[in-house]
Amino acid sequence: MHSTVAFCLGLLVSLTRGAAFNTHAALEDCLSGSATAVDEVGSDDYKRDITPFNKRLQYTPAAIAVPTTVEQIQSAVACGKRLGYKVTAKCGGHSYASLGLGGEDGHLIIELDRMNSVKLDTETNIATVDSGTRLGHLAAELFAQGNRAISHGTCPGVGISGHVLHGGFGMSSHTRGLALDWVIGMNVLLANGSLIHTSATENKEVYWGLLGAGSNFGVVTSYELKTFEPPANVTWFVANLPLKKNTSVAGLEALEDYALNTMPAELNMRLYATRQFTQLEGIYQGNKTDLQAALAPLLNKTGGNLAAATTTTWIKGLEHFATMKLNQTYPYTQVQETFYGKSLELKGLNGTAAKKFSDYWFDVAKNETAHWYIQMDLHGGKNSAVWKADPELTSYAHRDKLYILQFYITTSATPEDGMKFVNDWASATTSSLTASDWGMYFNYPDTQLNRTKAQEMYWGNNLARLQKLKAELDPNELFYYPVSLSPAQQPELA
Repeated sequence: MHSTVAFCLGLLVSLTRGAAFNTHAALEDCLSGSATAVDEVGSDDYKRDITPFNKRLQYTPAAIAVPTTVEQIQSAVACGKRLGYKVTAKCGGHSYASLGLGGEDGHLIIELDRMNSVKLDTETNIATVDSGTRLGHLAAELFAQGNRAISHGTCPGVGISGHVLHGGFGMSSHTRGLALDWVIGMNVLLANGSLIHTSATENKEVYWGLLGAGSNFGVVTSYELKTFEPPANVTWFVANLPLKKNTSVAGLEALEDYALNTMPAELNMRLYATRQFTQLEGIYQGNKTDLQAALAPLLNKTGGNLAAATTTTWIKGLEHFATMKLNQTYPYTQVQETFYGKSLELKGLNGTAAKKFSDYWFDVAKNETAHWYIQMDLHGGKNSAVWKADPELTSYAHRDKLYILQFYITTSATPEDGMKFVNDWASATTSSLTASDWGMYFNYPDTQLNRTKAQEMYWGNNLARLQKLKAELDPNELFYYPVSLSPAQQPELA
């Protein structure tokens, strides 16, 4: 009896492995027939393309297709669909959760970074940008081709697609809005194989969904971006903020009042703290004298002081925060870290919430010897371009929040300790808040969230509408990943 059972189980395993092998071979044949290049396992390109930003989260794809044309993207996606693979578009590979690699093993990866053309129409000042472009290359090309810019994040290796399609906050967002606020059109390949154009007037529900939850609906192949003329000079700065436990709540409340009511549009700033220090850092779109005047009300209230400030050009300002060469294209060498990250988007941090946040900060975090930091971006306020933009135009769900707060800790062989440290701090912060007071930022994804909670946190009040759109565009979840949108089961009732 035991021999029979063992034989049957062995036969089942063999059949399953054989079926998997046959499916994989069929995928390779299909991709080969589509004229789409595929990374050869073990090659330099393969090793480069599967290298995650977060070393803790290494996944093995079924295959990596490397298209250089829209037609090749279409063919590769069609192969994945026909053979039952989940398909993931990868641009920069900078996801904290390795979502560009599928967030799990076995996806067909569409590696887009060989498609990185940036073309600026100098009459309309509209740029047409391939979806595999990295932010540094975009910034360098817009400036070189016509002294133009968009608002975007600081890391030049980040890909435009993951960044733009889920928000895109950076060191010009208080002045100029989120990266997605500069998108006026997109070409996107849908799960049914059709290629459509979207804008505020054309396929506008798809346009709305893409700008905030774009990884769920298809593969964007190119963007049309409006642009602005950057200021001739900007001033980067660092200000010391000597907060102590007995002054921290008052300091946080002073910062909140300043962000809400006083902070000028030209100022872009975040609070940054480690075990050793707390500071404000940012970019002012203007000169040092005007920066000093802008910061004075806050520094006078908090006892802070301006430690460093340098006025420079727009490009030099981008380079200051880049920490690497600005103009990044293929081949790109991924900088790797081993960490756990988590975000909160908050309407404010005052009163009881500020007290609990600060108590954890000074009683627990200051005694944690693993490398950690918190970064609190000043996202909103009455002078913020993020708040001034039309909240109905995109599906970005947290435009009403004042802060994006990020928790980060380097993890060791026992990452659970670091995760507990971060999660306890975040829980202390939100324990007195109502559900409408906070959410989470998709571009700092949390690997500890289950799918249901992640959707609630990332997409908030827009969730039901987005799930309805998912059911219409991708009911079989071709573009699935572990925290992707679930299709509404009855879209007509959603």
